Amino acid sequence: MNLARLLKARATAGRPVRVGLIGAGKFGSMFLSQLRTTPGLHLLGIADLSVPRARAALERTGWDVETALAPSFTEALASGRTMLTEDADALIAADGLDVVVEATGSPAAGAAHALKAIEHKRHVVMVTVEADVLVGPLLAARARDAGVVYSMGYGDQPALVCEMVDWARTCGFNVVCAGKGTKYLPSYHASTPDTIWSLYGLTAEQAAAGGMNAQMFNSFADGTKSSIEMAAIANAADLRAPSDGLLFPPCGVDDLAHVLRPHEAGGILEHAGTVETVSSLERDGRPVFRDLRWGVYVVFEAERGASGDYARRCFKEYGVVTDASGRYTALYRPYHLIGLELGISVASAALRGEPTGVTEHFNADVVAVAKRPLKAGEKLDGEGGYTVWGKLLPAASSLARGALPIGLAHNVTLGRDMVEGEVIGWADVTIADTPIVRLRREMERAFSAPFSAVAE
Repeated sequence: MNLARLLKARATAGRPVRVGLIGAGKFGSMFLSQLRTTPGLHLLGIADLSVPRARAALERTGWDVETALAPSFTEALASGRTMLTEDADALIAADGLDVVVEATGSPAAGAAHALKAIEHKRHVVMVTVEADVLVGPLLAARARDAGVVYSMGYGDQPALVCEMVDWARTCGFNVVCAGKGTKYLPSYHASTPDTIWSLYGLTAEQAAAGGMNAQMFNSFADGTKSSIEMAAIANAADLRAPSDGLLFPPCGVDDLAHVLRPHEAGGILEHAGTVETVSSLERDGRPVFRDLRWGVYVVFEAERGASGDYARRCFKEYGVVTDASGRYTALYRPYHLIGLELGISVASAALRGEPTGVTEHFNADVVAVAKRPLKAGEKLDGEGGYTVWGKLLPAASSLARGALPIGLAHNVTLGRDMVEGEVIGWADVTIADTPIVRLRREMERAFSAPFSAVAE
């Protein structure tokens, strides 16, 4: 609760935390808008495949680029200004850099940038959650060995949920379920970039005018992004994945503690200590009352038996909404501000040496599933595309089935026909021996030792 004070002290001492941003897209732009007004932070540089796009991001978020930009990293360091480059490695290696924010959205690029940053003893804030789910446990281990922080990005839902889980456990409560809300119907799994805008009530022209990426937004709708974010939470907060994917139950905030209980208590969960995403739509398309579409939650319980009577009595005395038993309740946050909140992660890493959520387990994985019947010879187009969507599975189940991670289901060719809904395996595709493939295989070997059988 003292990051602002610590940042102010660094500003007063003339020793700001120096930040390098890789990727000047939407998330990066949101961070830029607040970094400009946060004392104690210095944007040393931005690396993007397009320098004009990085410059436009600064202009769009209120920066005076005529005075803010420096011609070199040396001058940027000396003057407190910012260098723009297309060379991410040069930014990572720049003298004085403290924290690298990886916001490219590419799993392969994200992992490569994180490894380079760790090599140079830079803290890493991994905004590219796709990279974290693909190889995060290995990246986090490498960072620990190097004595630097590897962190989830605060403001994105996984880090916010991890914070809520940590709060509940620190208070001595048992965490029953944790996750987020989204807009979901079962038919959305078949959504493509051609059909996505109707789900958002937009025309293609309106989306284009807003600079909205159809494939990215389609990944939000078709279940992939929810699966990725729930995997990230499970792997960071040591929670479990459902055995056959997310259920997406329709549920408003007042019903979280009622719906998200184990089966034996009258709820929908296979077991306590899991992740789940709730839908803002009833299955017939009607809106859920007091939905949590943009928010996050944690369901927790008082200690079981007579020893928990006092806590349950306190719930009632202080107006806490519970299930009928009085034992289960929930805390929720209705919104997340995405990149506008990212400075929390940067400050925490640099000033406290603490991540805002970090992947330490391999409990959950996200696998590629055919959206439609696919033919041998077709190329998969990855997250949010026309061919596959990402399904959450227990990691043990994913490995036992030889399932292809969604983060690698890009530009690979099918070797056989697939039916709609079929999980695609490594053996079903032709895939090159790339650095990210080797890193994933190394991560599987390093973190699969506890798996003695497929998760129930």
